[in-house]
Amino acid sequence: MSSPGDDPSSPPEPGEPAADPVRRRERRTAVLAVVGVVVLLVALYGAAVAVAGNRIPTGTRVAGVKISGLTPTEATETLNQQLDPRTKEPIQLVAAGDTARVEPGKLGLRLDVDATVVRAGSGTKLDPRKLWVSFFGGERVEPVIRVKQAKLIKGLREISAQTDQRGVRPAITFQGARPVLRKPRAGVEIDVGQAAVTVLDSWLASDGAIELPVQDTPIEVRKAERQAALSRAERAVSEPITLAIVERRVQVGARKFAPALSYRAVDKRLKPRIDTKLLSRRLSDVLSSATRKPKDAQFVFADGRPRIRPSLDGTQVELPRLADAVLTAATSKKSRTARVRVSRQRAEVTKSQLRKLGIRRQVSTFTTSYPHADYRNTNIGRAAQIINGTVLEPGETFSLNDTVGERTAANGFVEGSIISDGILVEDLGGGVSQVATTLFNAAFFAGLEDVEHKPHSFYIDRYPVGREATVVFGSVDLRFRNDTPHGVYIRSYISPSSPGGTGQMHVTIFSTKTWDIEARASDRYDPEPPETRRIDDPECEPFQGYDGFEIDVYRDFRRPGKSKVVRTETFHTDYTPADTVICE
Repeated sequence: MSSPGDDPSSPPEPGEPAADPVRRRERRTAVLAVVGVVVLLVALYGAAVAVAGNRIPTGTRVAGVKISGLTPTEATETLNQQLDPRTKEPIQLVAAGDTARVEPGKLGLRLDVDATVVRAGSGTKLDPRKLWVSFFGGERVEPVIRVKQAKLIKGLREISAQTDQRGVRPAITFQGARPVLRKPRAGVEIDVGQAAVTVLDSWLASDGAIELPVQDTPIEVRKAERQAALSRAERAVSEPITLAIVERRVQVGARKFAPALSYRAVDKRLKPRIDTKLLSRRLSDVLSSATRKPKDAQFVFADGRPRIRPSLDGTQVELPRLADAVLTAATSKKSRTARVRVSRQRAEVTKSQLRKLGIRRQVSTFTTSYPHADYRNTNIGRAAQIINGTVLEPGETFSLNDTVGERTAANGFVEGSIISDGILVEDLGGGVSQVATTLFNAAFFAGLEDVEHKPHSFYIDRYPVGREATVVFGSVDLRFRNDTPHGVYIRSYISPSSPGGTGQMHVTIFSTKTWDIEARASDRYDPEPPETRRIDDPECEPFQGYDGFEIDVYRDFRRPGKSKVVRTETFHTDYTPADTVICE
């Protein structure tokens, strides 16, 4: 419902002047004009936004690459094509006149193209200022660089180490017993912190080499301190020093220790220091009397059985403390005596440890004989010598090949007869199977576990039938394990043969008695006659063959002093015929 004043035809209130129709029309026209202008501006702004769209502003460049008027996708593609090769080129860095070239990746630098396009002004331009820039000109946009800061700092430090013009720090060294002062000189080095900022600001944004900021390295030690240090150095070598080592006192002249002494710049002063390694070398003749390597306890064979030789601890001069003591004595105003500390070096194996192994008595022994041959005395004796004194702890496995090693001339072996392809031929180490057979039987009667053994291809009558072994380095081994709770000591030696006589190979095993062993054997069965070979070879050796056969050997285990058999092991051997060889 309208009020009376709203009706233009209604009469005015008492005392109010009558309205002017002309003025009312003018006001209405002005309002409509303003509204029209606003509508026009809004329409023009909307049209401008529509026209500008999300394109890059006019005149925009990134690292010299023009991307104005492009969509974000087009700008990204353009920057990738134009800048990617440049991001892989080495950066040339110049510092104090020196030049270094380094890969951007080594400095942890990476161009972020997407972020660069956003920075360049992509996206809808609702902000009038951005809209203005879009139509009337952009600007040079710095590329967005991502960096691994730790990697950048590390890379710059490496370059600094290569390009810095190092200053010379003062120092005092000795020529003989005469101190010599090295004068200082200031240097120039890269300011790594500012250099990192420079690299980030300059990479891709400018062409050519990047000049890195440098700073001077001052001389830290003043002249007065250098002269005072020189006086101290002269006093340090003015007299000999005395080494108090163990119960000896040894006087050492300055010419002996001074070359290891020097004065170096530390916290604006020249302070003394000692080169520990050089000092130990120069005093080696003095230190040798106080140094002794520890010796482990070990078994030695004496009075018919293994006995324990006690361990011997060693002594060792503690070199860092020696250096400290010499430095203190040389620079002290009171005493010129250096008290050298000697530490005890404990042996790893002690007498009590060996005693616990329980190696107390002979538990088995075995001897085989062999016909005279010089090579047999040499090879059998050498293998026996290497094996002699071997100690097996509980659970440890013995290997003849590992213990004796390859049968070479360098290892002390000579050529002799071995069995190869069923006939005798000459090769290094001939005769070592005598050792293997004797050792196998000693282990057999000691009750040790058979791990690996191989009988000869044909029977050799000087060996126990069915209880013998051969070895070939790298392929055929003799191995047995100490499966008892006690240690095992092996004694092996030979009684050399002489022309016309025989030699003997002996093996005795010492431990704590665990088993009584008895050997039994079946009759020979399945005989096979030999064949005859005729060999035309100057190295051929004639041989009278004999039958092959099979046999079983049994090992019965009894507890010491008991008659009950606890267990029995069977060893089966199939001997091939030993062919007759006729040399033509």
